[in-house]
Amino acid sequence: MDELAIHRDAIRDLLARYTYNGDRGRVDELAACFARDGLLEYPGASPVGPAAIAATLSSGTRNIELEFVRHHITNPLIDVDGDSATARSYFAVHSNIGPDHSGTYDDQLVRTADGWRFSHRRVRIDWQSDNSLFRPMVTR
Repeated sequence: MDELAIHRDAIRDLLARYTYNGDRGRVDELAACFARDGLLEYPGASPVGPAAIAATLSSGTRNIELEFVRHHITNPLIDVDGDSATARSYFAVHSNIGPDHSGTYDDQLVRTADGWRFSHRRVRIDWQSDNSLFRPMVTR
C-alpha cells in the first residue's frame, strides 16, 4: 500500500472512531479525536480543545434521552498534503424516531505524534426531522 493510501485509511479510521464513540456516549474518546487546539464547530457551539469539546457535548443538547442513535458517514473525499489533510463527507443520523437529521462534515486534519486528528470539524445540518430527538438546529 502506498503512503497516500495509508494516510487516507488512517483518516477514515478517525472518522469512524469519532462516530462510534459519539453514538455510544463516550464523549472523552470522541474528544480525543481532536488535536490539542482542535475546534468542533456545530450549530450553537464552537468548543476548542478536547476538554472543552467533551464538556460541551456532555452538557445535554437533546430534547429527551436517546435510546438509539447511529451516525452513518458516506462518500468521504480525503485530500492529503504532507502532515495536513482535508476531508468532506455526508452524514445521516437515525434515532429512536428513525431518520433524525443529516448534513455534512467539513474537516481539516493534522498528523500528530498520536496519529491523525481533527484541527477543525465543521458540522452543517441540511435537514432535521420535526420530531428530532436533538435540539432544533439551524439548517441550510
